[in-house]
Amino acid sequence: MPPEISALARDHLDRVRAFYDAAPVEPQAGARAYRWLLAHYYNLLIPVGASVLEIGCGSGELLAQLRAEKKTGVDLSATQLEAARRRLPEAEFFATAGELLDLGGRRFDVIVISDTLNLAADVQRLFEQLHRVSHEDTRLLVNFQNSLWRPLLSLARGLGLKAPQPQSSWLASSDVFNLLDLGGWSKISWHGRILVPFPALGLDWLANRWLAPLMQWFCLTVFIVSRPTLSEAAKPPTVSVVIPARNEAGNIAAAVARTPEMGAGTELIFVEGHSKDDTWAQIQKVAADHPERKIKILQQTGRGKGDAVRAGFAAATGDIFMILDADLTMPPEDLPKFYDVLASGRAEFANGVRLVYPMDEKAMQFLNLCANKSFGLIFTWLLGQPVKDTLCGTKVLSRNHYEKIVANRAYFGDFDPFGDFDLLFGAAKLNLKIADVPIRYRERTYGTTNIQRWKHGWLLLRMVMFAARKLKFV
Repeated sequence: MPPEISALARDHLDRVRAFYDAAPVEPQAGARAYRWLLAHYYNLLIPVGASVLEIGCGSGELLAQLRAEKKTGVDLSATQLEAARRRLPEAEFFATAGELLDLGGRRFDVIVISDTLNLAADVQRLFEQLHRVSHEDTRLLVNFQNSLWRPLLSLARGLGLKAPQPQSSWLASSDVFNLLDLGGWSKISWHGRILVPFPALGLDWLANRWLAPLMQWFCLTVFIVSRPTLSEAAKPPTVSVVIPARNEAGNIAAAVARTPEMGAGTELIFVEGHSKDDTWAQIQKVAADHPERKIKILQQTGRGKGDAVRAGFAAATGDIFMILDADLTMPPEDLPKFYDVLASGRAEFANGVRLVYPMDEKAMQFLNLCANKSFGLIFTWLLGQPVKDTLCGTKVLSRNHYEKIVANRAYFGDFDPFGDFDLLFGAAKLNLKIADVPIRYRERTYGTTNIQRWKHGWLLLRMVMFAARKLKFV
């Protein structure tokens, strides 16, 4: 049974229930426009085919606009829920407080709390109770109004331009971050949205789409994406290490010798890509010379590292997928650090970072270093969570999450010949927790880089601009 709450908390919930039982079930025109904006931004965060639970759904206006396979709403007010059932007869609705949530074992992919936290009697207890309706991949999506707007909103309410509401808190972002942590939720990202919450002859579109991403601290609404705080899996996962190799004949034997066994078993998957040296012959030889290792070999039919990675992942059988560049500038001995991040549940996507520790003198040219640092700053802003190095070849994620990235790939399209952005953008779209894993970047000992600085640099910039329109300027 759900735990009891204090008498003071119950009194507060009773007052909120009475207020909304007597309130109109149809919002004002300005509120409808604001809800439409909220639904637009929530739909960017909700994956295809997800089941959605909204806490504090009211009359169901926001829930009706969310793109979800299955919809469920919870609210205190019987009057508001009656209107919600008329609006959404296919959905399920329950009259209860979030602090006392118990839905008979139901689990949801996404939980939405929209402009409701400030009305809660006990926000920490509310977050704790959400674990009853969550699984390990559930995403909690919360939005609340920026406290900087409090004077303007109070004025609008006083002038009758905004509907009255019962006594409420004014939580700052730092308060919500802390309460999420206390309630067993880990923040993934936050985004400021909406500068103009009402129709304004097109100025609202201009401000909300193009200016708000540049002025996030001043936006009306703060969106926070979180996941349940996870513990280490009881059963060690298996690992697949995909090694794209083009003109890397001198590194193949070392890749096998230096890649350690991890978890419940490690398979190595070499994907040769139209080499001009004897890379393919070396791959065949090393597979024959090491029958004690689980080694798969294949040749890609397409072009580019991204195509090679996809071919390797398609052949992989492990629970965790890893990418190791065959140039071995990222030491294979560091792969267990990436494994530990995923196996422990600390993150769902481990991204290698070459820009923390000192690197070999000739490992990276100065202009490349500047470009990598710049792309890191841009991506941190784009994704709403720290990503210091976007172009390190080593990226690690679970099979389950990779398959979801593939299922949602149409949102960005097949545009990335390198594979790094495809995975990063896909992880961001799924709201995966990304962890930067610093490594010591080494100088090549064989061959030359396949990267063409100016040609590929321009292509990378174009991909960033494209992603900005899909993730920020929307």
